[in-house]
Amino acid sequence: MPTFLLLPLVLMLVSQTQNAASPKETASPRDAPLISVLSFKWSRIRKTIKSESVGVTPAREMIADNKTYQRNARVNQPVGQRDPNEDTIDGRSAAIEKIVAESRTPPPKSLDTFVYEAKIQNGSRKAIDVIFWEYQFIDPATATPTRHQFLCGANMKPGKEKGLLASSLSGPSEVVSVGALANNDKRFLERVLINRVEFADGSIWERKDWKFSEIRVALKRALATPWTEMCRAL
Repeated sequence: MPTFLLLPLVLMLVSQTQNAASPKETASPRDAPLISVLSFKWSRIRKTIKSESVGVTPAREMIADNKTYQRNARVNQPVGQRDPNEDTIDGRSAAIEKIVAESRTPPPKSLDTFVYEAKIQNGSRKAIDVIFWEYQFIDPATATPTRHQFLCGANMKPGKEKGLLASSLSGPSEVVSVGALANNDKRFLERVLINRVEFADGSIWERKDWKFSEIRVALKRALATPWTEMCRAL
């Protein structure tokens, strides 16, 4: 999402973290069933992150072999011919610095990023500006959900469908293995809930058993840096 489109969203949400919505701002309950979740899924992406070391390479010493005639002559030398610059003081210093820098560079590490998706439909007569939603994993044995909450700048007109896409470093569950879920283990249920909808006309709808006050700190943290994405984890 372009940054200039996110500025009104950030300004509006910062104001709401300081002031709770008054009753007159609350949208009619009949708007809620009209915001439908059509489909949802999650996936895992494993990324390999390479650490880069920053080194300063000394300027080459001016030797006879770096003069124009000698440099052009070296173009026709056999492949693998040693570069005379490697035998200079600067060349040897650069080689030593490279070895030291490589020894201090941490090895590449793998990082799991989890992507959560939901396709929704705005069946109301109002345009939607902001959506708070969550992806849940539920163990039927305990009925305790593992919740992943997200905030999205929707910019969604009445009657339209839209895919919400959010990424997070938090996996599906702290107690359920990713492998089991990826293998469609039916012991666990998945669902998506719409927690809060902020309409373009200033009205707001919230799910009855969801509390805005519970995510105030997470919301402030999410708004602390500039946005370039559609959704952000809370």
